[in-house]
Amino acid sequence: MTQMPAARVPGRTWTVRLTGHPDHTVSVTCSTTACRMPPRSKDAAGMRRFAAEHARAHGRLAGARPNAACSCGSAECALHEPRAHCSGPALLVLVHNPAVGQAWTLAEVCQACARSIPHITVLATGKPAASAPAAPAGGVPLCVWSRWLGRCRVGLAVWPS
Repeated sequence: MTQMPAARVPGRTWTVRLTGHPDHTVSVTCSTTACRMPPRSKDAAGMRRFAAEHARAHGRLAGARPNAACSCGSAECALHEPRAHCSGPALLVLVHNPAVGQAWTLAEVCQACARSIPHITVLATGKPAASAPAAPAGGVPLCVWSRWLGRCRVGLAVWPS
């Protein structure tokens, strides 16, 4: 008997944003309403570190689902130009432009869209973990998409406990 593939589930997206205020304080907001954010602070660098780590924490907790549909494709490829035809496995990516530095977007996207999105880090793939390299003690494997190489560069990220 042939098994039918599982139905696609909508791709998820989270956005963590750093916002400046007229009184020279900054605040962090998350698109997940259940997340508790620290109060406004004048320590912009500390809040920036918090926002980046908060986005990474969502990535560690969420993982990529193999049956996820491309959230970018369902949003008419708002994360990149030109529009791509969605294909390939689902990837969980972190989009952050260091030149702007005020928003971190975590999204489940397809491999075709991931190739077109600038400033991304691939955090997880929806493929079975058998092909992923084993993580040394104290770290997790991290794939960084290189547009120049046309493939992922695998490295090691160690997150503070």
